[in-house]
Amino acid sequence: MAPTGPASSLSSPLASIGVPKEIKRDERRVALTPDGAHELVSQGMEVRIEAGAGLGAGIGDDDYRAVGARLVSREEAWAAHLVVKVKEPQPEEFGFLRRDLVLFTYLHLAAYPEVGRALLEAGTTAVAYETVQLEDGSLPLLAPMSEIAGRLAAQVGAHLLERPHGGRGVLIGGCTGVRPARVVVLGAGSVGWNAARIAAGMDAEVFLLDRSPEKLRQLEPARQGRMITLVSSRILIERLVPDADLLIGAVLLPGGRAPTLVSEALVQRMQPGSVIVDVAIDQGGCIATSRETTHTDPVHNLHGVLHYAVGNMPGAVPFTSTEALMSVTLPYILVMAGRGLSEAVADRPELLSGLNTVNGAVCHPGVARALGVAPRHPMACLR
Repeated sequence: MAPTGPASSLSSPLASIGVPKEIKRDERRVALTPDGAHELVSQGMEVRIEAGAGLGAGIGDDDYRAVGARLVSREEAWAAHLVVKVKEPQPEEFGFLRRDLVLFTYLHLAAYPEVGRALLEAGTTAVAYETVQLEDGSLPLLAPMSEIAGRLAAQVGAHLLERPHGGRGVLIGGCTGVRPARVVVLGAGSVGWNAARIAAGMDAEVFLLDRSPEKLRQLEPARQGRMITLVSSRILIERLVPDADLLIGAVLLPGGRAPTLVSEALVQRMQPGSVIVDVAIDQGGCIATSRETTHTDPVHNLHGVLHYAVGNMPGAVPFTSTEALMSVTLPYILVMAGRGLSEAVADRPELLSGLNTVNGAVCHPGVARALGVAPRHPMACLR
């Protein structure tokens, strides 16, 4: 029986879990693997997988059937008590949003305010992977995708620097007697550290910037290659960016819009054929000249500088990304589905910071600022 109102979706076990096929352009990940589905089914839960949902990640429908999941239509998947996705609902999916639904996915509402408005209008309870935050400030459900995106950023940048792809014709690691590419990474979180580490591993000259000396100090024992860590400042960015062959934007404000650290005027001072990879684009981007692109059409050229700003970078490696995502989301799916959201928060208090919208209210201060609305305390949202 379907729940009768918002209270039931918060306090009652969410006995059915729906996994729709992702329809965002070039998105091939899926929110639940057969192993994850088996775990849920073994605990007495109904798992509804939209037919074909796993094909992009190399997972066939029969793999889900074999573990007891039901293969259903898109409508049936969205009709479940708890819907688990990878990316934010697309406009074509707004009609599936409803008051007695709990949605668990990446939302990035600061970059996609129209999704926020749709969730508020529908009264949907939405829990965002990217704002679930532990007491130490870490973001456990964002971390694996940040790691993948950071590693991809260095690979993509090295590829685009090649002349056939429009770049300056610079080998990222240089060669004997020739200097390597200069790589500037803005932000030393999971994305930035992984980008810097891979670039340094390819023998690039890497400058890793962050506002926190403590964070840089923690990374110091693992620093290797031609990597220099620097405390970020506006004047330092203005000094380093014009000489960068590859600029990687990797800043994050949980739930909020990324700050713009590089102006258009500064981009204009970069050398023709230089490359920008703005990983922060799913939070609005940290480079003034970035605009979201897709895996099918990933690059735009502005002022002679190649800009790569794909909003779902880990979607390029859907097999790896799906397995990595499932490894961190499954414990939360199990506790929400088995106990209901209100009790799940008692067991996993970090879920409180994951609450973005409940019953027409915004429950995360960063999201509220980005959407220009007044926030409500998350505990009040659950009552």
